[in-house]
Amino acid sequence: MTRILHVLDHSLPMHSGYTFRTRAILRAQIAKGWEVRGITGRRHKAGGPQEELVDGLAFHRTPGEPATGNPLLREWRDIAAHADSIDALVRAWRPDVIHAHSPVLNAIAAHRVAKRHDIPMIYEIRAFWEDASVGNGTGVEGSPRYWLTRQLETHSVRSADAVAVICEGLRGDLIARGIDPAKIIVSPNGVDMEQFGAPVPRDPALTAKLGLEGAEVVGFIGSFYDYEGLDDLIAAMPRLVRARPRAKLLLVGGGPMEQALRDQALACPFADHIRFVGRVPHDQVENYYSQVDVLAYPRKAMRLTELVTPLKPLEAMAQGRLVAASSVGGHRELIEDGVTGTLFAPNDPSAIAAALADLLANPAIWEERRAVARAFVERERNWSSNILRYEPVYQRLLACPGRARAAA
Repeated sequence: MTRILHVLDHSLPMHSGYTFRTRAILRAQIAKGWEVRGITGRRHKAGGPQEELVDGLAFHRTPGEPATGNPLLREWRDIAAHADSIDALVRAWRPDVIHAHSPVLNAIAAHRVAKRHDIPMIYEIRAFWEDASVGNGTGVEGSPRYWLTRQLETHSVRSADAVAVICEGLRGDLIARGIDPAKIIVSPNGVDMEQFGAPVPRDPALTAKLGLEGAEVVGFIGSFYDYEGLDDLIAAMPRLVRARPRAKLLLVGGGPMEQALRDQALACPFADHIRFVGRVPHDQVENYYSQVDVLAYPRKAMRLTELVTPLKPLEAMAQGRLVAASSVGGHRELIEDGVTGTLFAPNDPSAIAAALADLLANPAIWEERRAVARAFVERERNWSSNILRYEPVYQRLLACPGRARAAA
């Protein structure tokens, strides 16, 4: 039986798009008959024992708090600690393949161990760390740190035996860096249809509690980062409400921009049409999807959003919700304008308002749009089929003897 060790930044029980993708991959691989385990680095902050089962998945933890002091030195210390924990688990469990997931720190730690034990390694990139830092407001594009991180990323890709990326944008960027296209597979974001593909009916009590009775509801469910463009969505509300007086905005989640967004909403002349819910338990998220007519994803135009596809629009489609999103590259890979969703110009509140008003004014198209979008997810973004993309890569790596693999 093939054993796969997944090297991770963090995992369940923490909740994020990163952990939900990990859960989907591991569950699908277990269903395939493979043995899988995950090991997280020091940035996993959920506490708990050094070994634990979460949702039936086995995770091991790298002990200790993240290092402090000089950023470069502390990251190398964290890499060393992570590598030591990976090495100990490899000696005890003897995996056949090491599957490291971004950020690049995990790839560096995993590669040390894979090389030492002559185990093939696949490196999966969900976003380039340097661009994610810019998107999260912790980095600056073009800075020395950005340049160094980019060099580490490229080196790690060259060192890995195979590379997986979540979208064509990332694949194209790596090819432009001189990486052999044959080394790269695309394993796109998907939805666990068994867990998330059965929409629940709208709860009238929750509708009343949220003050949404009789409303046309636009919603966002996710993390409140600057690159998500929620400030543009709030700025679009006056135009939208003037066109559609029953329109209301439901914002579910939290994050670094939450207070600034709440302050912006309070200053809006239609503040009573904007409702913040805060974070909700993951097992209750479906109840909030059912309250929304149109899920809006107004991501700003930048390298991160042009290259990386998000998970949330797929979840919305699986839930039978209408989707409207900015026409950045990551969204264009998921959404066909006028077929599975509506696209509008990024960074433009007036374009957001016009697109949403037009969609709300045409309920006759809703049923077909929802059905086509859900069928797309079932056909092309279902984890039960996505997982098949890894199998030939694992088989190729296991069939290739010795460290000649990495040079191949």
